[in-house]
Amino acid sequence: MQAFIRETIKACQEVVIMLETTKDIEAYKPQEIGAGGDFSVGLDLMAEQIFIDRLGRFGQINSEESGFIGEGDMQIVLDPIDGSDNMLTHFPYFGASIAYMKEEKCVLGIVCNFANGDIFIKDDKQFLQGKLHSAHFKPVVKHHTSRIGIFEKAALYPELTKELIENRLKYRAPGAVALSLAYSHYTNYMVFLGKLRTYDLEAGLYMCEDLYVYKDETHIIISKDKEVFEKIKTIILK
Repeated sequence: MQAFIRETIKACQEVVIMLETTKDIEAYKPQEIGAGGDFSVGLDLMAEQIFIDRLGRFGQINSEESGFIGEGDMQIVLDPIDGSDNMLTHFPYFGASIAYMKEEKCVLGIVCNFANGDIFIKDDKQFLQGKLHSAHFKPVVKHHTSRIGIFEKAALYPELTKELIENRLKYRAPGAVALSLAYSHYTNYMVFLGKLRTYDLEAGLYMCEDLYVYKDETHIIISKDKEVFEKIKTIILK
């Protein structure tokens, strides 16, 4: 596990350097529809290759861009750049999601925000957060002073957002599901409605195991506060 974590951190560091130094305009253009159903830009594919080079020896990779790569008893579910539109807009909320899977169950989750260097690492013993270029990590704890939640894809649900606001449940919609899941201990709640894709979810949901979680085929509702959790469930699922 430690070797996998080290190589994943190195891969994330390399991706950040690649994003900062790539000037070729072709790298910013759509290339093809990836396995996840969205167009991949050149930078997505370049980031994917960095992860393949670093992590391919640890198992089969299932990437949002290229699908299944290689073989192995373990599987690595990868979103090389979660929040690609944010990246292309220079909005500082995009990163990578890496889930190390054994028998279809996540046993190690890593989510990194490339924009600010936040990196979250969870296994069966601990859940830590640190900075990408620092050796110092600290346990993730619930922030009980949170005043806002995250509602990904909020613009598609104006009636629900109106009701949340009427119930004084403030929210933001930053546009990177894996990151939003990783930050769930810090926010008042997290909501995602729509098509659920394994690339976005495996690592982040694993990090939310100790929170209140509702998940079905098209809904994810998460909160550290039971009262908030039940209120949002009532609003969204009624």
